[in-house]
Amino acid sequence: MLPADTPPAVADALGYLQHHLQELAECQNTSEHTINATLTGLTAQLQQLTQLVTSLAPAPAVAPPPIPASPPPAIPPTLAPAAPSKQQMRSKLPSPPDFSGE
Repeated sequence: MLPADTPPAVADALGYLQHHLQELAECQNTSEHTINATLTGLTAQLQQLTQLVTSLAPAPAVAPPPIPASPPPAIPPTLAPAAPSKQQMRSKLPSPPDFSGE
């Protein structure tokens, strides 16, 4: 209860706040009930799954596939052989036959 000398505006504001506080408490109780019901259902499902997994025969052990050998490391461009120069390419071409000596 409010004192008798409480201004009406303050009393109205407090009444308004009290009303909304009651609504929030009801919403909180509803949410709490929903959460508890959901947790109960999930706990039951988890227990069923646990029983299912433990009742299954253990699977035979399978060896993991071998790890493939890694390819050789790539040669960095600075260490790769350079492309032959035009002079080197010319020297590799066969020379025409020399018929002047016959």
